[in-house]
Amino acid sequence: MAGWFELSNSSDGQYRFVLKAGNAEVILTSELYKTRASAENGIASVQTNSGNAERYDAKEAANGKFYFNLKAANHQIIGSSQMYASAASRDKGILSVMNNGGSDTIKDLT
Repeated sequence: MAGWFELSNSSDGQYRFVLKAGNAEVILTSELYKTRASAENGIASVQTNSGNAERYDAKEAANGKFYFNLKAANHQIIGSSQMYASAASRDKGILSVMNNGGSDTIKDLT
C-alpha cells in the first residue's frame, strides 16, 4: 500500500502535514505554517525532493539517537523524521520517505 500525506491544524490554528507510510506510520513531519497554501507548497516540495538522496541530511542527536531532515534545493528543511535508536533504522526511514514521498494522496484533516 502506498503512503499518503495528512494535512491538519495545530492547536494554535497553524497548519502542518505529515507523510505516512503504507502501514500508517508517520515517517516525516513538517514545520508549522501560518497559511494552508504554505503547507500545501511544503507537500509539493516533498513530492518534488523526496526521490533525491542528496536532499537528505542524516544526523545524530546529542542524546545518541538518530534522525534526518529532508531539505529543498535551497537547503531549507521541508520535514524531519522521528528519533531512531540506530543509524540503520534512520536509513530505513529515509528509504521509506524516498518510496512514499511522491504520493499524490492528501487527506485533509483541517
